[in-house]
Amino acid sequence: MTLITQFILSRLRSIRFALDGLCFMLRTQHNARVHLALAVITVILGLASGIARGDWLWIFLMIGLVWFAEAMNTAFEHLCDVVSPQFSEDVQRAKDVAAGAVFICACLAVITGLMIFLPYWM
Repeated sequence: MTLITQFILSRLRSIRFALDGLCFMLRTQHNARVHLALAVITVILGLASGIARGDWLWIFLMIGLVWFAEAMNTAFEHLCDVVSPQFSEDVQRAKDVAAGAVFICACLAVITGLMIFLPYWM
């Protein structure tokens, strides 16, 4: 097997692991499914509203930001549950802060979405 083939196969395995992680997140996290539904709705609304190319940049940036935060929160919560399966107030606080980061990103996405869509709708 050539070096290039090995490199390509290892990249494909990495992609598979990443997709496995996203599937785990969607299977286990209700909020991730909500974020997915809202992202799909937002894209449909963007297509229906005929938003400008520059506005799409912000839409996809916000969708990516929320998904990134949700993925990090899921990974963090899962790791906390494995490392400390018994209840710990400190672990709970850390998990709450991670969830708060997702909330901040989601609020920013809503504000950005309103700033983009309202001029098209008024």
